[in-house]
Amino acid sequence: MFRLTECSGEETVEWRLLDTGVRTAAENMALDDALLECRSSHLTPDTLRFLRFNPPAVLVGYHQDVEQEVRLSYVEEKGIDVNRRLTGGGAIYFDQSSIGWEIVASKSAVPNYHAREELFKWMCQGVIYALKTLGVEGAFRPKNDVEVNGRKISGTGGVERGEVFLFQGTLLTDFDVDSMIRALRIPIVKLKDKELKSVKQRVTCLSWELGSTPSYQKIKEALVKGFEKALKVRLIEGSLTEAEENMFKEKLPYFQSDQWIYSDRRLSHGLGMVHAVDKTPGGLVRVSLALDRESEIIKQVFITGDFFTFPSRAILDLEAALKATQLEEAQNIVESFFAEKSVQIVGVTPGHIVELILEAADKLSFEKIGLSEEEVNCLYPVLRHSLSENGFEGEYLLLPYCAKDLSCKHRFLDSCEKCGVCSVGEAYELAERVGMKVITILSFEHLMEVLEKLRREKARGYVGCCCEAFYCKHRDDLEQAGVPGLIIGIEDQTCYDLGKEGEAYKGEFNAQTKLKTDLLEKLLPQVGRRR
Repeated sequence: MFRLTECSGEETVEWRLLDTGVRTAAENMALDDALLECRSSHLTPDTLRFLRFNPPAVLVGYHQDVEQEVRLSYVEEKGIDVNRRLTGGGAIYFDQSSIGWEIVASKSAVPNYHAREELFKWMCQGVIYALKTLGVEGAFRPKNDVEVNGRKISGTGGVERGEVFLFQGTLLTDFDVDSMIRALRIPIVKLKDKELKSVKQRVTCLSWELGSTPSYQKIKEALVKGFEKALKVRLIEGSLTEAEENMFKEKLPYFQSDQWIYSDRRLSHGLGMVHAVDKTPGGLVRVSLALDRESEIIKQVFITGDFFTFPSRAILDLEAALKATQLEEAQNIVESFFAEKSVQIVGVTPGHIVELILEAADKLSFEKIGLSEEEVNCLYPVLRHSLSENGFEGEYLLLPYCAKDLSCKHRFLDSCEKCGVCSVGEAYELAERVGMKVITILSFEHLMEVLEKLRREKARGYVGCCCEAFYCKHRDDLEQAGVPGLIIGIEDQTCYDLGKEGEAYKGEFNAQTKLKTDLLEKLLPQVGRRR
């Protein structure tokens, strides 16, 4: 399906170049599957494809839950397509200006294919070469992005089928920040100029870098040259084969269906799901567990996140293997599954998944003290035995300065007048009633100093308040401090919601969050008076 030709005195492999034009999200995803299947059946050559979208689209990663990642009311109102990629990773927004590229090829066509971390780096090189041609200096950012001056301009991901792979990415040419934030579940309520600016500090596009947007043809030519150089191939313009066209038409209805778009990643209501989440080296992993309380039989489990799995459906098979089994067998089932099926999740170990399953189950112990399912899911452990409601003792309550009123003279001080204006004063009073000491945390550095102090004092434990994003990012830091802790999530706009975590890290975050005082009122008497 491809041949060797002479090019400047050297043998060069010819690959097909496809430009399938502007299509809907469902059409593009169905084409991905058709191309992959035809190549794995040896019906078509190794191929580089360009793809574009109209209408705009949100594409979630293969293992993600649409309802967790997409603001469905907004995309429906604006006529934005929603679909699911064959590849893992996080949700992305494609407008009409974005350019997608993908390689569908035999593994044997790529040197050292199975060194997947190196594969990501190697595949991104084509985009880096293309950017240089356009006058922009790009660089690879592990594990799978291309950045310009520290800001993401292209993300990538891959999937396998037999001895064939599909590796795809995006190139941001222009960027509609407003639509992207509203379409994805980035919880910024009001888009102020400074909030838009914070998003722009994380991503960039050709228009911002060059002052204008190059034509599609110019960008395409640069990408063709870039991938020819990176892959050491010659790209020859071609078209879809009859086999691909027929398979595309056959597959399209499925990729337009809710069965594919939601892909059974919707949580079953009424099952009593408990959740656990962690940021692993391979990405965010979230386990949602429905457990029979009396028999400890797993009724249902979902493992979602922005990780990459090879083969891609392995997570679905693992969920099926865990269903209707005893909780105590979870470790054996997960470890055996990975070993016997030759499953690889880049940067995620079987141990990560087992710990999250057990951690989710441990949260159920707090139902005994009257916490609701929703409240239980607002608890995050520092050291897993913190989730034992019978054993955890809270001596300290650590509160974030960002929950204090913006005008309060004590906002950046470790003190509180308990004036009743904000939720912090109420939390101080709740803790003092049960003999807990309260410390206002003024920065990340201050937090580490406080935890070191608690460690030296051999404190039995603390209750803290922070957002889930901070907990996921700094869980390792908190656990390395060695003090058992129980974190309670906070409400309203957090520094992570607003892209202001750098300011918050230094103690300079200028927005107000809110503590879950109703939950504190139930929890503190149980863990504080136990001493």
